[in-house]
Amino acid sequence: MRLGRTAESATPAFRHYDEVAAQSAALVIRSYSSSFGLASRLLAPPIRRDVHNIYALVRLADEIVDAPRPEQSVEQRRHALDALAADVAAALASGWSTNLVVHAFARTARRTGIDDALVDPFFTSMRADLDCTVHDENSLAAYIYGSAEVVGLMCVHAFLAEQPHRKARYDQLAPGARRLGAAFQKINFLRDLAQDDHDLGRRYLIGLEADHPSRDAWTRWLDDIDGDLTAAARAIPLLPGGTRVAVCTVHDLFAELARRLRATPPEVACRTRVRVSTPAKARIAAAATMRRGVPSTAGPAA
Repeated sequence: MRLGRTAESATPAFRHYDEVAAQSAALVIRSYSSSFGLASRLLAPPIRRDVHNIYALVRLADEIVDAPRPEQSVEQRRHALDALAADVAAALASGWSTNLVVHAFARTARRTGIDDALVDPFFTSMRADLDCTVHDENSLAAYIYGSAEVVGLMCVHAFLAEQPHRKARYDQLAPGARRLGAAFQKINFLRDLAQDDHDLGRRYLIGLEADHPSRDAWTRWLDDIDGDLTAAARAIPLLPGGTRVAVCTVHDLFAELARRLRATPPEVACRTRVRVSTPAKARIAAAATMRRGVPSTAGPAA
């Protein structure tokens, strides 16, 4: 069956499909994350598209495990996640998918060098959300690697796609990317402590329970996050020029969240989600732009 095409789709059909897939991925990041959406707008357009494509797949998998329909059982969610993983594997091999988000991700992955070494741990961590309710030190480290650190590594692949000496630069940037991804994940664990525990039945951070959060454990985790952010900050000046301001912005946004979490008693943070206001986000982005992507150790407050 041949459906009618609009006049503006005179480009080859496969290119039009690629474009629609990319637009779908961009809609996902705009709809779900104001912080990452803001930072991504500071990237050069080709890199921005790749980051959107990566984020959209991550969000799609996250929605399967974190925001199920009331009528969905765990087994139904597991089946949906396995189907998504199989679709991604097929798209990485073929370069094409009927799922627009998967198609966009596969286009980016095949062009930038993202492969099963990063994709498989990601889906392993997503599956863990369906099975593991309380983490120990080893399971938490594996979960954070697959759910967050590999996403940072995927972004490094996108950042370096058109750069010389990609392998050497990737090896140089990878540790900082992992630490930044880990910091983001731990901050979100603190922000979502009550929701994860009460709504999803999960306890990620050792020593912290939503009903009786330990201030000592709260502080220890924030100290751990500060260490991750400091290590990540040292790597940001090594990034390609078209990416530094964006990464610096999101680093400083999460550093500001960490400061606000430290200033908030944990029992209060469990009742009210700690946020950075839209004007404060704009000031953080402007400051990162003025500093040309050099991370702040103090950061603006609102």
